[in-house]
Amino acid sequence: MNGRLTHLDESGAARMVDVGGKPATARSATATGRIRMSPGALAALADGAGPKGDALAAARIAGIMAAKKTAELIPLCHPLALDAVSLDFAVEPDAVRITATASLTGRTGVEMEAMTAVCVALLTLYDMGKALDKAMAIEGVRLLAKRGGKSGDWNAPE
Repeated sequence: MNGRLTHLDESGAARMVDVGGKPATARSATATGRIRMSPGALAALADGAGPKGDALAAARIAGIMAAKKTAELIPLCHPLALDAVSLDFAVEPDAVRITATASLTGRTGVEMEAMTAVCVALLTLYDMGKALDKAMAIEGVRLLAKRGGKSGDWNAPE
């Protein structure tokens, strides 16, 4: 990396990066995060017995929809034609972990789409379960890996 922020021009003004000259390549990104909650809320949400219905199904759809709208939510992100977005849920002893993967063949990466999918899916779980536990905490949202592009592959340190 050259140490220069790509979303700033020579005078320091914000700009959208020009990706027009870059070749379209296969790219993917995987992000994760978790929402910690009380045992009662966890049991209800995991069983689809929350007050608003099947929270995991709603969160999956919300995450996919959010990934598709990332450019509308995050300034300077390119609108992307995603090939796929998937969300996986893991019930942990005190939390639900969500892992999202976004992929495409294009000129720019999909890290923001994977991260947005995780964040909105976690917020959806909060909304679906807030009647059971208002103290739920969203934590540990981060990029796990990216594949493709000029800078190549990257994996988060363990």
